[in-house]
Amino acid sequence: MAEATRYASNNERVALFESSRSRLLGIAYRMLSTVTDAEEIVQEAWLRFQSVDVTELRQPSAWLTTVVTRLAIDRLRSARRLRERYVGPWLPEPLATVEASDPEYIAELHDSLTFGFLILLDRLGPYERAVFVLYEAFNMSYLEISLIVNRSESTCRQIASRARRKLLKVWEPRSRTEQAQSTVEALLIAVGAGDIDKVVACLAPDVVLAADGGPNVRAARRPVLGPKRVARWLVNVAARQRPETQIKLGEINGELGIVASFEGRVYFAMLFSVLEFGVSSIWVVNNPDKLFWIDKPAQLQ
Repeated sequence: MAEATRYASNNERVALFESSRSRLLGIAYRMLSTVTDAEEIVQEAWLRFQSVDVTELRQPSAWLTTVVTRLAIDRLRSARRLRERYVGPWLPEPLATVEASDPEYIAELHDSLTFGFLILLDRLGPYERAVFVLYEAFNMSYLEISLIVNRSESTCRQIASRARRKLLKVWEPRSRTEQAQSTVEALLIAVGAGDIDKVVACLAPDVVLAADGGPNVRAARRPVLGPKRVARWLVNVAARQRPETQIKLGEINGELGIVASFEGRVYFAMLFSVLEFGVSSIWVVNNPDKLFWIDKPAQLQ
């Protein structure tokens, strides 16, 4: 009888955790910008959850959110030091985003998953990032956040306000219009044809391209600036592709992007941010260590 009771309790524990998993992954990914680190942190939270008496937790989901956020803050401190020694630009780990039944809700979530937004979050300190993510992306109250980060409610308000001033003056949400997709499609056609002038016509005047190859893959070590330089870079890269290369257009981190694969192996992902005057930002990830999740849609909020 005792064994049956324990089995039922374990089932309940698993169900409680699984009901929060996508939310926990979403918090950890926005904090750390890599699915791999997010998965590790969520797994650590699960191990800790197994050792507590669930009946003593008033809100198990809140307890899990607190553990994941604090683990992410600790991980971010060490990650920032490693990124300072990274070879070339450090970019987030791209992930395929999936459709949801509520388009407005998923669009709101995807705004906080875009590369542009995640890169801007790197301007924040660990606690600033935690407060901002929990408030802006997950609509948590300052009281709830204060209990998670061990700061007063008023301090959390000040932290969020400071973070908002840092980010929103330079942040422009990407376009979701059909025009954005047609612009990217025109860009890809022009790149494939090697037509520099038509590529330039698809780019914004202040376009920036950043490539993350990590320490072992050849990539631009500095951002490429301006329409002509970006156009030449894209055309040169396209000319070096094998004829058998498969290019798939889809949604990556809530934005339009392409995934290139050869013989079943993904070897780079390219994301595009489109504003009023054309493609304004292009991010290229060909560090193989960051491509594991690109064809395995992660279930996160």
